[in-house]
Amino acid sequence: VRVSAAPRDSPLPTPAAQLDLRGTPCPLNYIRSKLALEKLQPGGWLQVDLDAGEPEQMVAGSLTGDGHQVLQESLAPGAVRLLICRGGEQPPTGPAAAGGGSLV
Repeated sequence: VRVSAAPRDSPLPTPAAQLDLRGTPCPLNYIRSKLALEKLQPGGWLQVDLDAGEPEQMVAGSLTGDGHQVLQESLAPGAVRLLICRGGEQPPTGPAAAGGGSLV
C-alpha cells in the first residue's frame, strides 16, 4: 500500500468535499469516506481529517487498495488529513472510442 506525503513545494488539490472524521471509529470512518467518494466524479478530490495511527492506516490503505490516490499531511498532534483522488474507469481508447470503429 502506497500513500504519498502531500508535496510541500506545489499547491495541494482543491477538494470537492470535506469530512471531519476525527473521533470516528473503524470501520465507520472508511465506510463514510468510501460513500463520499462515490458521490464524486472520477478525478475529484475528497479531504478527510482523521485520528493518527490505526484510523489513518486503515482508511488510507483500504482506499488505496480500492484504486484511489491518497496524499497525506499532518495536522495538529494526533490528527492527519488525507486528500483522496477518486479513481475510476479509464476512458475508452482505440479506434472504437474515437468513432473510427465499425460494428459487424
